Amino acid sequence: MCDYSLHAMATRPAEVGETVVTTTFRGTSTRGFASEKDLSVAVCMLPGTELAFADDVKYDSRWIWTRTINCRVGKFGKMDPHVPDRHHDAIEFPNGNYVLVTQLREGQRATVLQLPVTQSVSAPVRTATGTPAPRSLPVD
Repeated sequence: MCDYSLHAMATRPAEVGETVVTTTFRGTSTRGFASEKDLSVAVCMLPGTELAFADDVKYDSRWIWTRTINCRVGKFGKMDPHVPDRHHDAIEFPNGNYVLVTQLREGQRATVLQLPVTQSVSAPVRTATGTPAPRSLPVD
């Protein structure tokens, strides 16, 4: 998803394997992800999208200084979605910390590792008699 402040921007969904870069979108004060090939189009992510950053993640804190999270992987999600008219898009890191996407420093590159599952599990297969077919478990 893309934050509310990017609704007037051109957007597209993220794709597995692509490299995205953090940028400030023209005409806004909002930062987000864009394709390396076209910085004018916001790349939107579903909650649960996993990212691998090229370097440790840097972000602007509420103070003047830049801070660093000593981590290069994170999962896209939402912070305080019940609060209207504010930024919600965030990255959750393995240590439990969250950083709003709009606070990420510009120019950071990340690869989209995995998208969340968005389809439901299919109904069980039935035999000719109408009973569910047996399912086998994967063998290690």
